[in-house]
Amino acid sequence: MELEFAGEVVEWRGPAPYHFVQLPPDEADLVDEVKAEVAYWGVVPVTARLGETTFTTSMFPREGTYFLPLKDAVRRAEGVALGDVVDLHVEVGR
Repeated sequence: MELEFAGEVVEWRGPAPYHFVQLPPDEADLVDEVKAEVAYWGVVPVTARLGETTFTTSMFPREGTYFLPLKDAVRRAEGVALGDVVDLHVEVGR
């Protein structure tokens, strides 16, 4: 499954700060439809593209949606900062 959406870069403070983009409700519903087939340890593996940078990660379910982590190297390569709205292309699954 492939998704395209825009979202704001937000921060979640744990032991170290992490940056995420929250999936919009419609896209989160689509992921819910296939999560039983692709999820492991409660996360959903994806290959994502932000600008010209492609990366692998796993989305975390939270607050009724999914949060896509943005690696620091990806944010730096694309000049993305906290609060920016970014366009993402996401392929769900391994």
